[in-house]
Amino acid sequence: MRTALYVPADRPDMLAKALGRGADGVIVDLEDAVAPEAREHARGVCAAWLQGIAPAADRPDGPEIWVRVNPGARGRADARAVACPALTGLVVAKTERVGDLVAVAAELAEAPWISLCPLLESAAALLSAPLIARGPRVARLQLGEADLCADTGISPGPDGRELLWPRSQLVLASAAAGLTAPLAPVATDFRDLDALRRSTEALRRLGFGGRSCIHPAQIPVVNDVFTPGPDEVERARALLRRSEDGAGATSDGSGHMIDEAVLRGARRTIAAAARRG
Repeated sequence: MRTALYVPADRPDMLAKALGRGADGVIVDLEDAVAPEAREHARGVCAAWLQGIAPAADRPDGPEIWVRVNPGARGRADARAVACPALTGLVVAKTERVGDLVAVAAELAEAPWISLCPLLESAAALLSAPLIARGPRVARLQLGEADLCADTGISPGPDGRELLWPRSQLVLASAAAGLTAPLAPVATDFRDLDALRRSTEALRRLGFGGRSCIHPAQIPVVNDVFTPGPDEVERARALLRRSEDGAGATSDGSGHMIDEAVLRGARRTIAAAARRG
C-alpha cells in the first residue's frame, strides 16, 4: 500500500464511498475516530459493511481492507466481530509488546488469511519494535506520532527532525524482520498539499513505503510520491544495463560507482514501478 485511508467505522456514508477514493487500502477505524460510548455500535456497523464486500481473494486489484481495533479486551472483541473473508488485516492500536499481538492472533484461529499491522504509539512500543516486528502474523508496522509525542513530550518542529529516531527505528526494525517497509504517520493538515508532498518525500527518503491518510484529498499526492516516475525508472534500468548483469563493481559513466548495493536499489525501483503498471 502506498496509501491507506482512515475511515470512521460509525459513518456508513463514508464507508459506502471508501473503496472508490483511489487509495491502495482503507483502514476502518474502531478506535480514536469513534467516541468511546459509540464503539460497540461502530463495531456492528463495520461488521455489517464487511459482510457486503467480496472476499479479498476475489478482489486482487481492489483496495486492501484493514480495521483498526482497540487495545485490550475490547480489541479482541473487535477482532472476533470483524474477521471475515473481505478483510486483509487488523491494525492493532497501541501495541506495546508481542503479547498484545498474541492475544489478537488467538481470536483469528479460523481466519489464517488475516494479517496484523501493529501501531506503535509509545516509548515502550518503539523500544520493543524489533521484537514486535517478529510477532505473529505481522505484515507491516505503522507509527502513531500524536500519541508518541504525548507520551514522550516530543514537540516536533516544522521539519519533524525531532521524530527522526522513532521513524528510523521503525524502518530498521521492519527491514531487519523482513517486513514490507512501514506506513508513515498521517499529516493532520489536509489542506496544505504542498507541505504534505514535502513531508511525504522526506519520509520516502527515510525508508517508509507508504503513508496513512485522513482525507481523500491527500491520496493523489501520497500515491504520486510513492510511485517511481519515468525518469527514476529509466535511471534504474540504465544502471542495470551498465552493470553487465550485476557482475562486480563498475561506473555509471559520470564517476559514480555501481555495486551490488546500488543495483538492489535499482531493482526495488523497477519492481515498485511494475506493481503500478
